[in-house]
Amino acid sequence: MFEYHGWITVRASAAEDDDEARLQRIVDELELHIAQMDSPYLLDLRWMNGEPFIHLGGYSNHRSSPDVVELFKYVAVVAPGSYGLLHVRGDEDPGHENEVIVLRLVRGLVTQHTEALLSPCTPTAEGPFTD
Repeated sequence: MFEYHGWITVRASAAEDDDEARLQRIVDELELHIAQMDSPYLLDLRWMNGEPFIHLGGYSNHRSSPDVVELFKYVAVVAPGSYGLLHVRGDEDPGHENEVIVLRLVRGLVTQHTEALLSPCTPTAEGPFTD
């Protein structure tokens, strides 16, 4: 099983005011990239209140296409001012079968962390319920 939920605020740079033309070029490139991923799950880039955001979520039997981790890394390169989180749970991930992993995208870097609020998955979120 491979479950993921995430979001990205797309920014060209970490400056408070992005160059609108540059940001539009980045969004156009990301739209093409996302269209090529051909995801059957939630994978959406849209503008809200004048700002671009990517939302993604899915649940499949195995980690497969779309490669959402690679999408986070791609955004880090083309839009280094972007920031967001991706929560991933994969029961086939050696050493992390009972954890929710959080990928953090900030200032052009993607780092991996264990989500302490949901890990270990059993008994925190799953397993027998005891009072």
